[in-house]
Amino acid sequence: MANATIIDVAKHAGVSIKTVSRVINNVKTVKAAVRERVMRSIQKLDYHPNPSARGLGGNRSYLLALLYDISCGYYATSVLAGVMERSRAAKYQIVMQPCDYNADTLSDDVSRSVRQSRADGVILTPPLSDLSAVTEAVESLNIPFVKIAPGKHPDNYRSVCTDDRESCAKMTAQLAALGHQRIGFIIGNPDHAALADRYKGYLDGLETCGLKLDKALVAQGYNSHESGVQSARKLLNVPPAKRPTVIFASNDEMAAGALTVAHSMGLSVPEDISIVGFDDAPLASQVWPALTTIRQPIQAMAAEAAALLLSALGGEPADHSKHVLASSLLFRQSTGPAPNRSRRAKRA
Repeated sequence: MANATIIDVAKHAGVSIKTVSRVINNVKTVKAAVRERVMRSIQKLDYHPNPSARGLGGNRSYLLALLYDISCGYYATSVLAGVMERSRAAKYQIVMQPCDYNADTLSDDVSRSVRQSRADGVILTPPLSDLSAVTEAVESLNIPFVKIAPGKHPDNYRSVCTDDRESCAKMTAQLAALGHQRIGFIIGNPDHAALADRYKGYLDGLETCGLKLDKALVAQGYNSHESGVQSARKLLNVPPAKRPTVIFASNDEMAAGALTVAHSMGLSVPEDISIVGFDDAPLASQVWPALTTIRQPIQAMAAEAAALLLSALGGEPADHSKHVLASSLLFRQSTGPAPNRSRRAKRA
């Protein structure tokens, strides 16, 4: 039936409109036989509930709020794609709510945004997922939430992350295998707790390869292209013998900044210096040479987060296992053998 209504479904199934609403809202008290009869009518009539109407029939809005920091547009877009992958099947819609994590009113802003959205559940992205003020604000509203890529995740049932530390250790070891012994590193914004694991992974990789940490090869960045430029200048504006032969940045934006500095100094990439990023943002394959990087499974993490949230909303038992998705190393044109190794090869 074209444009079937809830009234049509109720008549077809021989039940009240309220019963149909309870079935749609997955109320557990509906008898199995009645639920099955209503579902058959829904399928036969090709009825598609309107989210607003569904919310009126029960205590749900069938909306999920996706909270993200205003500086993380690309990340939020990737998260949205993953969340939609799971939410569509459950007939949920997504409301994106931008926040400024530096705002003094952040806690109040989060509470107001979630209340106004009438969301049944909330997905928090970094750095919001790291801030206790944000989680406390959402908890005070007494609705389920899930955190993506928090720096610490003791609450496994509502946290999804990737293996930042392990993947950075592997990348550092791979760079050492290319002959790089002076491996520079640009640390990420300290407000993003998960990025601290990337620096720890770098340290792990050095130790595994028997390389000592040289603090002169480490610079503090803040995730932006400009901070990558400033950090790379610090690392490269020294006598050639003291320069790193590769710069490993905590994200692709900073790696692109390092690439800009290398070009401005007349350094050839990767012949004179190699550059590595993290995330595999679109930028990584748009610059020249294309960046070697670590691909973070953002969409898959978001889909897993949505699945956890939908399970909680469905009243299913909490899944306390660790939800860690593996990142992957991608080698492109911005990396090559260490310069000294290349020269030895030519002399040989």
